[in-house]
Amino acid sequence: MMFMTQHAWIVGALFYLLLWCILFVWRKEFRKEMLIVSLFTLPLGLTEPLFVPSYWHPPSLFNLAMRTGFDIESLIFSFAIGGIAAVIYQSIFKVQLQSVSKKEMSRKRHRWHGFILMLPAIIFALLAVLTSWNNIYSASIALFVGSLAAGYCRPDLKKKIWVGGLLFLFLYSIFFWVLIFIFPDFVKEAWNLSALSGILTLGIPIEELLFAFTFGMLWSSLYEHFFWLKCKDT
Repeated sequence: MMFMTQHAWIVGALFYLLLWCILFVWRKEFRKEMLIVSLFTLPLGLTEPLFVPSYWHPPSLFNLAMRTGFDIESLIFSFAIGGIAAVIYQSIFKVQLQSVSKKEMSRKRHRWHGFILMLPAIIFALLAVLTSWNNIYSASIALFVGSLAAGYCRPDLKKKIWVGGLLFLFLYSIFFWVLIFIFPDFVKEAWNLSALSGILTLGIPIEELLFAFTFGMLWSSLYEHFFWLKCKDT
């Protein structure tokens, strides 16, 4: 079983990459959005030293995570979940993207557009420097506050933000349960549970679920928010 667990992280990352590929091939209308958001999300995989080993110590290829703090799996994972979270809402609900009018763009609430887009990174940096919290909590708080701010800036995206968060949480949970079924010792061996809440939901650390929900919230509206697009139900 130990031998199998050493392959859990790469298998998990490839699960998401496979789903990304399926969506990319199946839904041609999403390709541009998926690719742009995935490439934007890819560098987040380089933040792994902020979470290893304080949050977890994944069984990475060539033991890179424990030797260097970086790993190949995190880059694959970040790339894949970025594109998936960006289009998961419109993969289920029929929507059409339209450009926001210049009149709407000039409204008072949009004066902080650029700052709100940067807000999650600012909050995470402040919490990481000013608190002794595990960085997974700082990341989830930053993502959540950033999502609320995005909803304020773009009220038309509120539904997409909240529903997108729930949809990604559901998908993330399903994938995680499959991974635990295949590799029963994965959580016990890879997560630093003594430094976390220790709360497991059907075997999944609650911190993972918080991350999935808040990431899905922010990333579901990221493309539309940045490029001044809105969703119209069809």
